[in-house]
Amino acid sequence: MAFQSIFLSFLPSNQYMHIPDGYLSPVTCAAFFILMLPFWIRGVRSLRQKMTSRNVPLIALLSAFSFVIMMFNVPVPGGTTAHAVGGALIAVILGPEIATVCVSMALVIQCLFFGDGGILSFGANCFNMGVVLPYISYFIYQAIAGKTDITSRRRVWGSAIGGWTGLTVASFCAGCEFGIQPALFHTASGTPLYAPYPLAVSIPAMVIPHAAVASVAEALLTALVVAYLQRTNKAALEMPGQGAWSGETTRRLTRLRVLWILLPVLIILTPLGLLAPGTAWGEWGADELTQRGLAFVPQGFASLQGLWGAPMKDYDLPALGNSNLGYILSAIVGVALIALVAWLLTTALTARPAPEAPDKEKS
Repeated sequence: MAFQSIFLSFLPSNQYMHIPDGYLSPVTCAAFFILMLPFWIRGVRSLRQKMTSRNVPLIALLSAFSFVIMMFNVPVPGGTTAHAVGGALIAVILGPEIATVCVSMALVIQCLFFGDGGILSFGANCFNMGVVLPYISYFIYQAIAGKTDITSRRRVWGSAIGGWTGLTVASFCAGCEFGIQPALFHTASGTPLYAPYPLAVSIPAMVIPHAAVASVAEALLTALVVAYLQRTNKAALEMPGQGAWSGETTRRLTRLRVLWILLPVLIILTPLGLLAPGTAWGEWGADELTQRGLAFVPQGFASLQGLWGAPMKDYDLPALGNSNLGYILSAIVGVALIALVAWLLTTALTARPAPEAPDKEKS
């Protein structure tokens, strides 16, 4: 295809899985949103069944952890970057159903307030990072760990291999979503209406940097935390197989000190994610497409681009005149918003009616 040689030259740029509006057709976006509904319903039901209002800090912590992790763009050779998600770790601790809810909460805050990912493409982004990643990671983790003791090294290896595979497959799915657009949605003359990248370009552009770097980061992150929990909080690794969590389990879960300490440290270090140069592959605006040599701007893309004006777009606060400070404050605002959403959602879902008083009437 004529576009293949053009876009192959664009590979040395940043690689993200946050698909913006304009790259996927409205039909594709609607299909993925509908596809996500049963996963969201399943996650909400699992949340309601297992958790109480005392678990709100845990849900907020893990959702915020995923949000902050995604702000770190890890550079790879050639100028490309990619990022981990943290979905594999959440799946190991809470199970893939609740992990879907946690990652989705992080993604909706990124989308609405920071313009990271599109409004229409929200379902596709949730599918890639909130379903494919945690479910595949957890399946592989369980397959390798089996019924071994919580302290078994197989659990560490299983979490690492699961995290690497889950994120790599998620990037493959994103590449496919980009790549099918020019084949399915084009003008009568064959000009693409949305993403113009063919599968031969989009799949390697997404998969290679993730498999080489981001998936490795996801694997290391998951394995290190799992190894730490094996020594300090075994209850956290026993949760997915339980039904409703007991009060003792709840108390122990809120003491995930490594994550409570790591989260503020990561927030302070978020400016490191700005070091990666270039514009994200698959996130160019119309002007950038033409500057890179594309002779046209896809019609559908032009009509959907900038559909939503995020108040803190690109995690930036221009009034501060300091991108590093703005990035840190964006992380703090994002974490606070996620905590609020987690509190509202978890409190609403876990609210249970008070037990009826026993009947004291004697016959």
